[in-house]
Amino acid sequence: MTDHLDKWGPFSPALEPAERIARCRGLEAVVHLITGPDGNEAVRLLRTAERDPAALPAAARAINALPSMTKRHIWASYAAVTKPLPPA
Repeated sequence: MTDHLDKWGPFSPALEPAERIARCRGLEAVVHLITGPDGNEAVRLLRTAERDPAALPAAARAINALPSMTKRHIWASYAAVTKPLPPA
C-alpha cells in the first residue's frame, strides 16, 4: 500500500491498466531526465509497475528517498506535462 500522500500520477487508486501504464511511462521519463543514473531504481520500479501494480509502493518509496530538491523538480515537471488542457 502506498502512503496516503502518494495518490498522484500512477499511484492514484483505481486507475485503469492502460492509464496506469501511461502514467508510469510519463513519470519514468521525468525521473530519468531529472535524476540521470541517481534515479535508476525508481525508473526500474516504475517499469516493473507497468506490468505489476504491486511494485508501485516500492517505486513511490524510491522517489521519496531522493533529495528534497530533486523530488520538487520531479513533481513540478510531472505536473506541468500532465496538466489538463483548458476547455475549448
